[in-house]
Amino acid sequence: MIAILLFILAGIGEIGGGYLIWLWLREGKPFYWGIIGGIALALYGVVATFQSFPTFGRVYAAYGGVFIVLSILWGWGIDGKKPDHLDFIGAGICLIGVIVILLPRS
Repeated sequence: MIAILLFILAGIGEIGGGYLIWLWLREGKPFYWGIIGGIALALYGVVATFQSFPTFGRVYAAYGGVFIVLSILWGWGIDGKKPDHLDFIGAGICLIGVIVILLPRS
């Protein structure tokens, strides 16, 4: 449960930070939006280190699948871009990949 929460917090930091920088550079929002976005991106990097999984590669590979799902949800909820059926299928495939990557090893 803690792993899921950490993945979600990291995702909010990365997606939110990237989104704020996008708005600053692409949509003319104030400079401080970019600064806040940069801080959020830095916090994402810190939050991910709290995962209990032993290897950097597995944590970040699994996070990649979670990031895809969160990005689609962010686009839908924050940016108002409704995903289509292929988005949901792709996100489901990614979550299966996350489960496979994080399966316990003997």
